[in-house]
Amino acid sequence: MSKQTTGMKSLLFLSTILVSQLPALAQSTVHGNDSIKDRQSVDLNEVKVFGKSAARKLEEGVFAVNALEIAPDINRMVTINDLVNRTAGVKVRREGGVGSDFDLTINGMSGNSIRYFIDGVPLESKGSGVSLENIPLNIVERVELYKGVVPSHLGADALGGAVNIITKKKRQNFLDASYGIGSFHTHTADLTGQWFIPRTAIALRPTVGVNYSKNDYKMKGVEIWDEDEERYILTDRRRFHDDYLSIFGQLEAGVNNVGWADMFFLGVSYNAVDKEIQTGAMQNKVYGKAERHSHSLAFSAIYSKRWGDIASRINISHTLDHSETVDTAYRKYSWDGSWLPSSGNEMTNHARTIRVYNRPLTMINAGIDYELNEHNSFAFNYMFNRRGNDRHDKVDKLFEPTNDVVTKHILSLTYSQSFFDQKWQTSYFVKDYINTLHIRQTNDFTITGSDKIDTNATKNYMGAGIGSRYALCEPFAVKASYEHSVRLPLSRELLGNGTTVYANLALKPEQSNNYNAGIFGSCFFGDANHLTYEANGFIRHVQNFIRATVSEREGMMQYVNEPAIHIKGFDFDVSYFWEDRLKISINGSWNDARDLKKYKTDGNPSATYKNRVPNRPWMFGNMETTYSFHNIISKTDQLNVGVAHQYIHWYFLNWEAFGAISTKARIPTQNITDLSLSYSWQADRFNISLECNNLFDRLAYDNYMLPKPGRSFAAKFRIFLK
Repeated sequence: MSKQTTGMKSLLFLSTILVSQLPALAQSTVHGNDSIKDRQSVDLNEVKVFGKSAARKLEEGVFAVNALEIAPDINRMVTINDLVNRTAGVKVRREGGVGSDFDLTINGMSGNSIRYFIDGVPLESKGSGVSLENIPLNIVERVELYKGVVPSHLGADALGGAVNIITKKKRQNFLDASYGIGSFHTHTADLTGQWFIPRTAIALRPTVGVNYSKNDYKMKGVEIWDEDEERYILTDRRRFHDDYLSIFGQLEAGVNNVGWADMFFLGVSYNAVDKEIQTGAMQNKVYGKAERHSHSLAFSAIYSKRWGDIASRINISHTLDHSETVDTAYRKYSWDGSWLPSSGNEMTNHARTIRVYNRPLTMINAGIDYELNEHNSFAFNYMFNRRGNDRHDKVDKLFEPTNDVVTKHILSLTYSQSFFDQKWQTSYFVKDYINTLHIRQTNDFTITGSDKIDTNATKNYMGAGIGSRYALCEPFAVKASYEHSVRLPLSRELLGNGTTVYANLALKPEQSNNYNAGIFGSCFFGDANHLTYEANGFIRHVQNFIRATVSEREGMMQYVNEPAIHIKGFDFDVSYFWEDRLKISINGSWNDARDLKKYKTDGNPSATYKNRVPNRPWMFGNMETTYSFHNIISKTDQLNVGVAHQYIHWYFLNWEAFGAISTKARIPTQNITDLSLSYSWQADRFNISLECNNLFDRLAYDNYMLPKPGRSFAAKFRIFLK
C-alpha cells in the first residue's frame, strides 16, 4: 500500500470521527479571540476593565522572551514553525517542503543549541518524529521563545534559547477539528477535544493529527545531462521522491482540582512518520529510492499539588522510539528521474543498508517551589534523561551492532525576589549538569574518534545566571540577564544517525556566557489606539561551539567543535493596534557571529580568524498587517485580511576567506510576500481560510542553498464546538 493511500485512509477515518461526534458536542457558540494580547477586557454595564494577558506578563518578566499567541492564526493552514519564523530574532530554515528537517536560530544560536518543550517537558518525550512541523495547531495556546538565558524550571541544557509550547487548558467539553488542502498534493487534518465523564471529575482529552504531502515542487536551475548536446545543462525539474506522511495520536485522562491533586493526568501517545529522501545536505546529491521510517510510543504521568506556600510537580515519561533508514538501491539518480547503475548505495556509496535504531528514552522532571513571603521565593528542579542507542543493520553484515547509553542529570536552584509593588523583579539561579556516557561503537574510528575517548565516563559542569527587570512606568521598563550555560551534545550529534550524519564521539559540550539587555513598554492612547515596543541587545561568547559540516563529495554531515565563536547583535519589535480591527507590526534582527580561533591545531594561523560564520542569515526582518471586518453578513461573523513580508539579507555559503570574491558562493537576498484571508461565522464556530505563500514566486533558499517551494496556495476549514 502506498503512503498516499495510507494518508487518504487516515484522513477519511478522521473525518468519520468528526461527523459522528458533531451531534453530541454541538451545544453553544464560541466567543471570538481578542487580537490585542496586552489587554483582555470585560464589558460590565459599559465599564471596561483591562488586564494583562499571560503572554504579556511573561514578556515583561526578567528574561528575554517572546510569547506568541496562536489564536489569531488558528484558522490558517500553517505550522508552529511558520508562526515562529516571523518573530523578532528568530529564523527557521528548512531543507525542503512539508515535513523536511529544519534549523531554528534564536539571536545567532541555532540547531541543537535550542531546546524544545511542551508544557515545560522536553518535546523529545513524544518521540523523535514529533516536531514544530507536525504538532496539531489546535491544541496550542501560545509559544514561548526564550532568548539566550533559559529559566531553570525548564530543566534542560539549552545554550542558545528554548521554545516552550503551552497547550490549551479548557474546563469544558469541546471539539476542535480542521481539514486543509494545499499545493504540491498537501493535506492536513487535526482533531482535538475534551469530554468530562458524567458524574465524575475525570476528563478525557483525545488528539489526532495527520499531515501528508508529495512535496513535488519545482527545483530551479538543477543540472541534467542533455543527450543531444552531450553536456550538462541547467533546467527546472519537479521533486519526484519526497513524499511525507506523519500521524500523531494522543489520549490523556485525568482530574483537576480534587483533594489529593491540583492536576493528575495519565497519557499515551503514538507517532509515525514515513518520509522519502530526495536529496542529501546539498541539491547535487539526488536520491530516488532511499526512505526513512520512524514510529514511537510514549507513556506519561503528570502530577501537581500545592500545600500552602509549597507547590510541587512531577512528570514521568518513557518513550519507545524506533527508526529505520532504507538505502539498498545501487543507483545514481539525476533530477529528471533517470538513473545509472552504481557500485554503492545512494546516500553513502557503500554497501546496501537497512539501518535500524531503537532509542528508548526515560525522563523525570520534578520541581518544588516555596514562597517564603510576598517578596521572596525559592525553586528547585531536577531533570533526569536517559537515552539508549541500540543500533543494527538488517542487510549489512559488516556493520557493527552496538548499544550506547547517554544519561543526563540536571539540577537547578532559583531564588527570586520582587520589590516596589512588583516593579523590580530579580531571579538568581545555579545549575549542575552531570553527563554519563557508555559508548560501545568503535567502527569508522578515523572519522568518529572512537579510539580517542573514554567509553565509560561521567563529567560534571556548573552553570549560573541572573535576570532582573525594573519598570519605571507602563510605557518604559528595562531588563537585563546573564547566564553561564552548558549544552551537552545530543545523541544525533554525538552518535550520528547511521546514514546521513557521521558520529563524532570526541565531541565536547558547548559552554557559553550569554548576556542580554533590553527595553520594552506599552503605550495606550485612549481605548482605541495601542502601541507596544521591545528592543534587545545580546552577546554570546561560546566555547567549543558545535557546528554541522558537510562533505560535498559524499553529501554527509558531521558535527564538530569550533574552539571559540563570539556572537553579538540586537533585535526589535514594534506593534500598533487600533481597536480589535487593525494590527501593524515590524521586527528586525542583526547578528554578527565570528570565528575567534586564531591558530589551527598544527600551530599555523587560521585563515578564518575573525571571519563571519558562514551559511547562516545575519540580517533579516518581517512586516505584517492584518485588518478585521466585523458584522459583514451577521452580527457574529468576521473577515480577516493579512499581508506579510519577509526580508533576508544575502550571506556567504562558505568561509569568506576561501576563494575569490567574484566566484564565491552566496545565498542571495530574499524578499517573500504572503497573503491570507479568513472568514468566521456563528461566533467562530465555523471558519474557512485561503492563503497564498510566496505571492511573487521569488526564488528562495535555505540550508546549503537548498531551494524552498515557490508560489503555493492553501485552504482550510475548521469547526469548533462546545
